[in-house]
Amino acid sequence: MKRIAITTLGCKINQFESASFQSEFELRGCALVAFGQPADVIVINTCTVTGKAGAQSRQLIRKAARTSPGAKIVITGCHAQMAAQELIDMEELRDSQVCIVGNGNKHLLVDTALQEKSCDLSMLMGKILRKTEICPLPVRRFNDRTRAFLRVQDGCNSYCTYCIVPYTRGPSRSLAAGEVLRQAEIFAGEGHKEIVVTGIHTGMYGRDLKEGKDIAALLQELCAATPGVRYRLSSIEPLEIQPELLRLMAERSNFMPHLHIPLQSGDDEILSRMNRRYRTSDFAAIVNTCLRDIPDAAIGIDVLVGFPGETERHFANTESFLRDLACTYLHVFPYSKRPGTVASTLKEQVAKAVKDERVARLRALGEQKKAAFYSRHLGTRRQVLVEGKRDSKGMLKGFTDNYIPVCLPGDETMINTLVLVELQEISDTNVIGKHIQGCNES
Repeated sequence: MKRIAITTLGCKINQFESASFQSEFELRGCALVAFGQPADVIVINTCTVTGKAGAQSRQLIRKAARTSPGAKIVITGCHAQMAAQELIDMEELRDSQVCIVGNGNKHLLVDTALQEKSCDLSMLMGKILRKTEICPLPVRRFNDRTRAFLRVQDGCNSYCTYCIVPYTRGPSRSLAAGEVLRQAEIFAGEGHKEIVVTGIHTGMYGRDLKEGKDIAALLQELCAATPGVRYRLSSIEPLEIQPELLRLMAERSNFMPHLHIPLQSGDDEILSRMNRRYRTSDFAAIVNTCLRDIPDAAIGIDVLVGFPGETERHFANTESFLRDLACTYLHVFPYSKRPGTVASTLKEQVAKAVKDERVARLRALGEQKKAAFYSRHLGTRRQVLVEGKRDSKGMLKGFTDNYIPVCLPGDETMINTLVLVELQEISDTNVIGKHIQGCNES
């Protein structure tokens, strides 16, 4: 029985793919062990969206070589796609058997990991920019989590000037609706009570298929097919939030009122340089429409700080725009120069200290907005899905439908169930709730 260790960096797509690897290894009779424990095969699913993520990927590879000398080390993910030869040439791997599996061939990873012969680098890397179909990667169960991620789409055609992802993931490719539904039904049968529908560019779902279904139509089918499962949409571009999507969110009790929308900059000049296809006025109008149709919705916003040429005036425009925007929380990231992108060639790169200071300002603003959103809901009652882990004080944890993190007292029978909770007070980054007895919904 081979011992397999898997570790994952980066996005929800990587996490879904690693869950697929785990499912297949288990079907083959392998034993899964924790990363860092001695193993015969170590799979490292890497990320390269920032320079820090690339460095973390290399650190994990070095740790794998130290932990299990002689193990087969299988490296996949976006950093492997961009820097395969660099990884093979790492000094720490000179005595290891190394396999690199490109993003377009992840369905071959388990076979590759378990075969005795050496890896064929050229076969396994392939030409990601020519891929026309999504990898088939079924998952039996998403680890031990209450929540599962469901990958319905891969790749991106947008080519924002700061982003390396189209070069590492290839063009947009969608999973046929029938296969999506089968995977959702498997998750439901395994006891998952919430599914996060995700992709690299999720709003592009279906445009490469002949089925005629877009993301709203797919979510309609999912909500109807598994009514006992809560659905969230992981992220969607602003121009892809159509009336049908908001109507579905308003009508379907199992489609959660929660949208995560990338903005990236609150300055029109910077948006244009980023190759984002909207203006700030468009974005504000979309957010206002979302909240008009779904008043209690949580609206999360992605912001990229320190894009080349971003002056204090540009940043002040972003800060002012976000201060006035009716959003719930901010995900703020400093711009990271990625070789191979248009932005990496631009002059006027912003100093790290300046980026750090701007990031801190926007994160503080985000905390204020989050606290205001939580405060607005104190005294109300909302459904909470209770998760499997307790906090440091022994309280149960979970999220409301509109993504408020709640801690509440309770016993083990409440885990992985929907309970009605009264939101009572804010404590640190959570809300303390009280379970309303007799209102469980399994």
